[in-house]
Amino acid sequence: MHKQTQAFFAGACGLILALLSNLALAQAESFVDQASAKGIAEIETAKMALDKSQAEDIRAFAQRMIDDHTQSNQKLAKLAQEKNLEMSDQATLMDMAKAMILKLRDGEDFNAAYANNQVVAHEQTIELYREYVQNAENPDLVTFAETMLPKLEEHLQMAKTLQAKYAEQQ
Repeated sequence: MHKQTQAFFAGACGLILALLSNLALAQAESFVDQASAKGIAEIETAKMALDKSQAEDIRAFAQRMIDDHTQSNQKLAKLAQEKNLEMSDQATLMDMAKAMILKLRDGEDFNAAYANNQVVAHEQTIELYREYVQNAENPDLVTFAETMLPKLEEHLQMAKTLQAKYAEQQ
């Protein structure tokens, strides 16, 4: 009976480890998909800002978003490839809807809407990254997220400054 119990516990432990491994993989896949989609959304809305805004501060911020999020997505793509994880090739449906709303705006109205969009987008992205750092088990992706958080927080502060400026002009 003792050998049967040991075999049962060994099998149960093996099953639990397999489930945890699958959970960690699913968690990593979800993070890579969401983080890359958010990066794509940042780049797309920033390109729109370069096309639609005449304000130098908005344009400078937009160019910084293109540069930083392109670089971030390139690093994430390298990690994803190493781990056989899929990257998103488009923004999420919600981010696409927000971008469509921005397309309808012009001038100062666009600047305020873009700044508001960037505050919300960066708050959501920071939440995604923090949650992954706190709950994930993939050390390479955790390190990536930890490394990106200060830059994302800097982006959020910049966006809040623009939001305050353009809210006053409304």
